Amino acid sequence: MVAMTKRIKTFQIIFADPSKTFYCGGDRLCGRVEVEVSEVTRVSALKMLGLGCAKVEYAKGKQRCRQEAEYLRHEEVLRLDSQPTDADGSVILRPGNKYEYSFGFELPQNGQLVSSYKGKFGYVQYYVKASLERPHQPVLECKKTFEVEEPLDVNTPDLLVSGSKEKKVTCMFIPDGQVSLNAKIDRRGFCEGEDICINAKFENTCSRIVVPKAAIIAKHTYLANGRTKVFRQKLSAVRGNHIISGMCDAWLGKSIRVPKIKPSMLGCNMIRVEYALMIYIHIPGSEKLILELPLVIGTPGLGSRSNSVSSQEGSMSNSSQSWVSLRMPSNPPSYCDISRDCSMDQPLTPLLDDIDGDGDDSPIFINPPRFEYPLPPAYTEVIISNSIN
Repeated sequence: MVAMTKRIKTFQIIFADPSKTFYCGGDRLCGRVEVEVSEVTRVSALKMLGLGCAKVEYAKGKQRCRQEAEYLRHEEVLRLDSQPTDADGSVILRPGNKYEYSFGFELPQNGQLVSSYKGKFGYVQYYVKASLERPHQPVLECKKTFEVEEPLDVNTPDLLVSGSKEKKVTCMFIPDGQVSLNAKIDRRGFCEGEDICINAKFENTCSRIVVPKAAIIAKHTYLANGRTKVFRQKLSAVRGNHIISGMCDAWLGKSIRVPKIKPSMLGCNMIRVEYALMIYIHIPGSEKLILELPLVIGTPGLGSRSNSVSSQEGSMSNSSQSWVSLRMPSNPPSYCDISRDCSMDQPLTPLLDDIDGDGDDSPIFINPPRFEYPLPPAYTEVIISNSIN
């Protein structure tokens, strides 16, 4: 709807199916343009334009980067079926009547469109615009947008394979140890609302307390004038327990849920939206140890989710097998791995603040307390006492 003049009372676009939330390539978009006038009005033409375009714009230093692309263009002149026209094609509209101009066109097939998008430095937008032309009067326009979502099926074989990575780092300014992690997920493709099951092992041999965390990250890449701008954002996160010096920790199927987000956008040459599972360790006074596993977020409800569901079940039932690749110990832990500080008069080790910043507020422990208590016997030691009467 637009601001009306005294002559034009109503001028709006209505889609045939108002409940339809989005369209795909190959769908037919139908609707009508409604016009009402408050006095006799001559209309020379009513033109309709269906347009889909992408635009990227941002500043790179002193340079202004801008680029546009067009994915859809459909133009036609709409006519009234029952209204007589003059020789020049114009019609007379009279008050008290509602005039409806019908339109309909087919969207390009799958692979020729890209999904609708609105981001920090660019957008992909689709809309229908009607232009009402009148003799010796300015052209009136009204516009109505619609969403396009190209289907992305995560049940393809290349997205059902597992992914794993391993990484180690030596803490800055700490020569006496290192922090390492290795992680694995059972597949790369997910949809919103699904849980990502994480198998990971963390090892801390340095003298600081570290905190393992995981987050789903969105990476938005914009390309204009041959230059690239990247914008990253954290969508959801989970955290584990603090790991003191000389200790390990493991996540056996720790889950993080995919929030309500748009599917991955991989088919646009100007805007690209990718996702990753970032598993990292916060190390006070040093850079984070970061490991990223790529994710592809697909269209919800597309195809059968049986493969994905079965892979989730398989990740739980085969957790012991998956840990073989992560080299988890199969024997019970040694007594040496258990803290033996039984003295209650010594101060307790404070926990780190739950922050991701690189500030110096978190405590750093260079010299851990020495234990004065004797070691307990090892698993293989057996003490036998025989008494003779």
